[in-house]
Amino acid sequence: MTDMTTPASPDESLSSWLRLREPVDHASRSVRVLEATLAAVARLAADAPSVRVLDLATGAGSNLRYLIERLPAAQEWLVVDRSPVLLRHLLERTAAWGQARGYEAALSEGHLWLSGPSLQCDIRTCERDLTTLDGDNLFDGRHLVTASALLDLVSVSWLRNLAGRCRDAGAAALFTITYDGRTTSCPEEPEDALVLELFNRHQHTDKGLDGDAAGPDSAEAARRAFADAGFETCTDTSDWVLDASHPALQRELIAGWAHAAIETDPEQADVISPWLTRRLLHVKAGESAVRVGHQDLAAWLP
Repeated sequence: MTDMTTPASPDESLSSWLRLREPVDHASRSVRVLEATLAAVARLAADAPSVRVLDLATGAGSNLRYLIERLPAAQEWLVVDRSPVLLRHLLERTAAWGQARGYEAALSEGHLWLSGPSLQCDIRTCERDLTTLDGDNLFDGRHLVTASALLDLVSVSWLRNLAGRCRDAGAAALFTITYDGRTTSCPEEPEDALVLELFNRHQHTDKGLDGDAAGPDSAEAARRAFADAGFETCTDTSDWVLDASHPALQRELIAGWAHAAIETDPEQADVISPWLTRRLLHVKAGESAVRVGHQDLAAWLP
């Protein structure tokens, strides 16, 4: 019988990946960087009726859901992404998340209001390509500009423009789970170093955000960009540590490494394909452990 199932769209597949990684992203984030951010936001918003936050490339809202209960109670969020699918999922997931915590959730087109005794949060979505940050008032009046798992996809010039826009707005910045090129896998396989080298090369290719991506160099490039723009900075590691309790995430991650490596050097496909098979067998046997290096960055004006 013919399978009439409609294949998932790229954005639906991305949404599933974001849901899978969200708990690990949250567990991995640096407490030290978070505390530095909260202190900066408290100073900036001390006399404001609410904290005004801009979340760039928000995806399905993982960063939003991490920060909501850590920021001051009164909040206004503008969440930006190119994908209407992801923005719809963000509103739906965050409404369900809020209701599960006892908040009232009022959901309408492009807008969610969460309220409770300790939270008044107004969330508005903006469908926008982030190839350029120029030409509108996204940053105006913001106390905090934030993103998660974004900076390794953008160019150095994009990072410098970002730092300048944050400086002009007088906003603090928080950027988390930025891939830094470090990965170790256990048990080891002879091709691990080759796959990592090819994957890291792939991370430097143009991802559509103002030229070749900074990739594994982006955490340091971002720190320098904000320092050069006059910001004080705080950085810390936020590595993923995956073990037998994360089989689905490991499978997706390893398959992604293989795909990117083969795309970078197709002549290595005959080497990488058996590597992928062995790696997935380690996951199936509950023997696989993976550490993926990430960095968190906070920045604020003195």
